[in-house]
Parts: sequence; structure tokens; C-alpha cells
Amino acid sequence: MENRLVKDDGIYDYVIVGGGAAGCVLANRLSENPSTKVCLLEAGPDDNNLYIGMPAGFVKVSGNARYTWNFSTEATALTGGRPIGLLQGKTLGGGTSVNGMAFNRGQRADFDEWAALGNPGWSYDELLPVFRDLESRESGDPHYRGRNGPVAVTDVKWNDGLCEAFINGSVECGIPRNSDTNGERQEGVTFSQVTIKNNRRVSSSSAFLRPARSRHNLRVVTEALATRVLFDHKRATGVIYQRGETLHRVQATREVVIACGAINTPRLLQVSGVGDARLLKEIGAPVVHDLPGVGSNLQDHYMALLVARGRNFRSINQLARAPQVWWQVLLWSMGMQGILSLPVALVHYFFKSGLGNGDADIQGIFTPASHMTGEQGTLDKAAGMTCAVWQHRPLSRGHVKARSIQMSETPLIQPNYLDHELDRKVLIAGCRRTRAILTSSAMKAYFDTEMMPGDFVQSDDEWLDFARQTGSTVFHPVGTAKMGPASDTMSVVDSSLRVHGIQNLRIADSSIMPTLTSGNTAAICMVIGEKASRLILDRQNAKRAA
Repeated sequence: MENRLVKDDGIYDYVIVGGGAAGCVLANRLSENPSTKVCLLEAGPDDNNLYIGMPAGFVKVSGNARYTWNFSTEATALTGGRPIGLLQGKTLGGGTSVNGMAFNRGQRADFDEWAALGNPGWSYDELLPVFRDLESRESGDPHYRGRNGPVAVTDVKWNDGLCEAFINGSVECGIPRNSDTNGERQEGVTFSQVTIKNNRRVSSSSAFLRPARSRHNLRVVTEALATRVLFDHKRATGVIYQRGETLHRVQATREVVIACGAINTPRLLQVSGVGDARLLKEIGAPVVHDLPGVGSNLQDHYMALLVARGRNFRSINQLARAPQVWWQVLLWSMGMQGILSLPVALVHYFFKSGLGNGDADIQGIFTPASHMTGEQGTLDKAAGMTCAVWQHRPLSRGHVKARSIQMSETPLIQPNYLDHELDRKVLIAGCRRTRAILTSSAMKAYFDTEMMPGDFVQSDDEWLDFARQTGSTVFHPVGTAKMGPASDTMSVVDSSLRVHGIQNLRIADSSIMPTLTSGNTAAICMVIGEKASRLILDRQNAKRAA
């Protein structure tokens, strides 16, 4: 491919690679100055599919190769010899256009740890104003919550009796009610906070990119697969991308900003010649800069599912079937509440395993729907309910490695799920507490039978085997281009998100996170995009002042 003719495709101040959660924020902020030329490259298509805007439409786009990267992890004994499907968004908005719409920031301790690892500017108190500026939320303590930001954060409203019973059951099992798990503390149970407004998904694209797309100085190129970052010695100068059968070259006079996520960002660096020199030589990439941390430090949330048969309520299983589903379509088309307006999880619960210190170290979600077998989105006929539970801060670490210099070849992804003993113990504790909630007295009127794993699973070994054989990812990979000082030889970017040893190259996505946060990653990825924008603009303003 490198011998093919490359078409020159413009000169810009900034070239952003990746139109996901962070990339859309960057495109908006950097193009606010009409004299600044910005080009945003996105490998996937536009986000104008009806199912992207419809909250329940995630079942139609998740796994669709047009809108998601359908990666898989390497199998291990701790995943029952199974590869795990690790989908990532591939459309404008990235994961925020195809995810479950949960909005969880994470805990104070997560970000204070980042700062303690040598990353000034990334503590909780320093990031809190960015979180507030990001969101529009009607309730909550204004010290912690924003009122006028572009991202609407609302509460799930679903008065079926079952969800309230589950909340009561959680309280019965020692988990306190908490009306705002994104406020002063996270521990507790509540209806989920989600990025949904007026029954439609709010993505990074709809919140940030859509208002900016009419700007003459912003160019958005979709279905543009970045295949190389270009360098002049150790200075990034632009990007080669493929659109259709044609290769294009875009040049950046100020900076190239990579925002491709924790899987695609390290492999783009590797095929471009930035990474562990031994791997670069193995795949035939030129060694532009030996940076061994690229692709290392992979972390992800690994979940177990508990599924139960229910009674005395109408679950989503029944409402999603004809003829009832046609009434639900009508409700959504009229802007009224129905199952098509719902996210993946209706209730979130955060609790302590007793195996660590600080705030909650386990997260769970609950929804009045179930499916045991068959294709994703194929619901059971009978009433059912599902809980997913996972450890917040896993200690297991893995890696991402390009297999060749071609971005068209899928990378090797090895998260090493459950590799650390504590990860196994915490997940088992989470499963046990979740079973206790489902079988609590508050749930007695609604709970019928545990279908998965079933009552035969009782001992720790049995719970672990169940998690190994059936567990999966929560789709939160991070850490593969981690932020840290130059003294940390495995760090990839500094606290300003500049790649160590390379000029004019930054990274702004989940890959820079040194450790996985205690929540879903969409919110913090948008914050990373906003933080990166401020760092870039502050630098430009300082240059002008000088």
C-alpha cells in the first residue's frame, strides 16, 4: 500500500484522528477560533442512523461492523478458553453513539491517584470544574454538578414496581440509597443517570460536533481509516488515511492529536514507528521512536451476569414483542416514554466488597429484561431480569500489539482478565451480594427462579468457574498509552498529553488513563477531550503572548 499514489488533501493547523467521545470535543473547541483550520478523521460513517439516536437502538448497531470495531481478545484459561468480543465505536461519537448511555464519572480517589503518579492537573479537584462545565443536570449539589453544559444527564424513569423493589432489596442488603452517585460519594443504589434527553441519545457527536459542523474552518472526513502518522525525524507532520481505494495525505502545521481509543491508538502508533522497538522490527515498521509503553498497561472491566425468571410484572421481554412493540414505536415517535427510550441499565448500584479500602469497589446494573441464548437482543419470552456486576479497579494488566504494519489487520488484544487473585475475589463477592439482592424479601413478589448461574453454584470455586465460562467485558479498555512523567519508562504521554520524545503529537482518549476509573468511561473520555483542548489552546495563547 505504501507504494501507491498518495493524494495531497490539504494543510491544517490541527489534524484529529478519531471522531469519538474525545475527538468530537476537540473538533468543537479547536475550531472555535475561525482562523484555526481543523481536520477531523473518522474511520466509520456518519452517525445519522435512526437507531443511533434511539436509546434502545443500541441492540441494532452494537456488533454491526459498519458502526463498531468488532475486536476479540485472546483466549486464556481464565476466560474458559474463550475469546471475548471487545466492541468499540466506529462512527461519529464513537462509543457514545453505540453504548448503553450510562453516565458515571468515577470517584475522587481515581483521579487523585492519577495526580499522585506524577500527573499535575489531573486530581479530582482540578477535574471537577471540567466535569461541571461538560454537563447539564437539573438536580444535584451545584458544587459537584453542572447546569449549563452541552451534555444532558438525566435520571431513568420507569415505574414498574420491580425496579423500586430492587432498590429496596439493595438497601436491605446493606447498600444505601444515594440520589446522586456522581456527587460527593458514589456508594449507593439509584435509578441510572444517563445521557438521554427528550427520549433521544445524547452523544459526543450530537453535543459537540453537530453544533460545529457548519464552521468553514472545520472539515470532517468520515470513512477515513488513518494508516500512518507522518514524521519529519521526531516531529509529527500529518497523517495518511485511506478512503475507499485512495490514500490521502493531510498535513498539520501545529499538532496531530490521536483520539482513536485504547485499541486503535496504540496500534496506529506502532504501525507508524512509535512503540517498543522489538515489536516495531517484528512487524516491519520503521523505528521512529522507541517507546516501550505503547500498547502496554491494558485494563478493562470484566463482568458476570446473573439472570432470573420473574413474575407479577411485565418485563421488557414482553413489551418488545409484537403486537405490543408497535405501540412502543408509536410512543417513541410521539416523544413519549416507552421501552425505546430506555438505556441498557435502569438501576445502578455501587458497593464495597470488604476486600479493599475507600469507596465502592464494585459496580452493578439491573434491568427488567433477559436473554439466555441466541443472538444479542433476542429476549426471552417469559418475564425476566438481569444483573451485571464487575470490579471497579482491576489489578490485572494486558497489552495491545499490532500484528503487521497494515491497519486493516486486527491487532492482538490480551487484557488478561482475572489474572490477579484479588480481581477474582472481588468479582465473586459482587456475585454473592447480587444474588442476595435478587432473593431479598423486597424482591419476593417479583423473583421466581435464578436461571443463571442457578442454585447449584455456591462455593467460591463454583462462582469463579461460572465467571470464567460465561463472563464478558463491559467495553471499557483503557491505559495503553498511559500518562506519566518521563521518569516512568512505561509512560507514553506527559501530563499535557504530549507523546514523550515526539514533537507536535498528542493523545487524547481512554488510552492515556494510567488506571481504570470506578465507573463507565464515556464521561471521563469527554473530559479528556475537553482537558486536551484547554491544554492545546493554553499553549497557543502562551506562544502568542511571548
